[in-house]
Amino acid sequence: MGGRHDPTAIGPRAVRALADFFRLEAAGGIVLIAAAAIAMILANSPLAGGYEAFRQMPLAVRIGDAQLAKPLLLWINDGLMAVFFLLVALEIKREATSGQLARRDQLILPMVCACAGVAVPALLFAALNRGDADAMRGWAVPTATDIAFALGVLALLGPRVPVGMKLLLSTIAVVDDLIAILIIALFYSHGLSWLALGFAAAALVAMFVLNRLHVTALTPYLLLGAVLWLCVLKSGVHATLAGVATGLMIPHVDKRNALDDEVEHSALETLEHALHPWVAYAILPLFAFANAGLALHGLRLSDAFDPLPLGIALGLVLGKPIGIVGAALGLRAFGLAPLPDGMDARSTLGLGLLCGIGFTMSLFIASLAYDDALRYEEAVLGVLAASVISAVLGYAWLRPTLAKVRA
Repeated sequence: MGGRHDPTAIGPRAVRALADFFRLEAAGGIVLIAAAAIAMILANSPLAGGYEAFRQMPLAVRIGDAQLAKPLLLWINDGLMAVFFLLVALEIKREATSGQLARRDQLILPMVCACAGVAVPALLFAALNRGDADAMRGWAVPTATDIAFALGVLALLGPRVPVGMKLLLSTIAVVDDLIAILIIALFYSHGLSWLALGFAAAALVAMFVLNRLHVTALTPYLLLGAVLWLCVLKSGVHATLAGVATGLMIPHVDKRNALDDEVEHSALETLEHALHPWVAYAILPLFAFANAGLALHGLRLSDAFDPLPLGIALGLVLGKPIGIVGAALGLRAFGLAPLPDGMDARSTLGLGLLCGIGFTMSLFIASLAYDDALRYEEAVLGVLAASVISAVLGYAWLRPTLAKVRA
C-alpha cells in the first residue's frame, strides 16, 4: 500500500471480535442455504401440499376483544422480519457512531461501492422491463446483497480470505441494507392511515424522551417498539420499518469502538449480541424456508429469459459486480480510497460477484413489489438463479485468486 492509510485497518481485539462475528454470519449463511434447499425440495415433492398448508396456516393473537389474524407466512414476513430489521438498524447505528462508518476515510469506499451496486442493477432491470409498468414495481429486487449467504461462501475458502475483504463485504452490505430500508419506506408503502401514523409517532417521541432522560434499560424501548410495530402494521407503511425505527432509538452512549476497548457494552451492543444468533440461526432460515419454495413443475427453461426474471438475474449477476468493482477501482485510480490490505483488482472482482447474492432482501422486496402470484414466482426464479450463479462464480473465481494474493 506504499504507506498509505488503510481504512480497514483494525486492532487485535477488534480482529478477535470480528472473527467471532464472521463465524456466526458464515454459519448462519450455511443454515440459510440449507433452509432454502429444503423448501425447494418440499415444494417440488409429493409433500408440496403440506408445505403450502404450513405457509398459509392461520395464526391469531387476541387481547380482549381485539384480534390480529394472519397466515404464518405474513407473521414471518411482517413480524419476524421486523426483528431482522431491528438488528440491521442496531448494526447501522453502531457502525455509524463507533465503527467502520464513523470516519470519512472508512466510509467512502463501502458507501460509493454500495450506491453503485444499487444503481447499476436497477438500471439493467429497468432497461429490460421499461415497457411493463407492473413488472417495473420490482426494480429494487436486484439491488440487495445477502451478507449471511455471501459470508457463508467465503467461509468455504478458509483462512486465505483476508480480514479486510470480509470487513469490506460486510460494510457494503450494511450500507446496502440502509439503502434498501429507504427504498422500502419511499416506494413500498400504500393506503396510509394518518391515525395509526400518529400513534406510531407518539411511540417514537416516547422513545426519544427516554433517550434524552438517559434511560438505558432495554425493556421500555422494546415495549414501545412492540406498540410501534402494531401501529405501523395498521398504518400502510410496511411493519418491518418499525424494527428499523426502534433499533435507531436504542441507546449507544459510548462513542468509543467497544471492539477495540475493554469497556462495558452499551444497551445497543447488548441487544445486538443477544439478537444476532436468533436472527442468524432461526429468523432468516425460517424466512428462507417460507419464501424460497418455488414449484418448478410447469416452468420451462425459456421462462428464465422472460424480461422480469432475466432483469433480476442480470442485475444481480452482472450489475452488482460492474457497479461495485467499477466504483472501487475508480476510487483507487483517483487516489480517493485504497483497497483493503490483501486485496487487488482480481479479488475485488470476486467480492463483486459475491455481492450478486441477493436472496433474503431481494426475496423480501419481491414479496412487497408483486401481489400477483405469477409475477412473484418469476421474481423468485430470477433471485434464486442469480444467487446460485453469483455464489458459484464468486467461489470459483476467488479460490485460485486468493491463493495467489495471499502467497
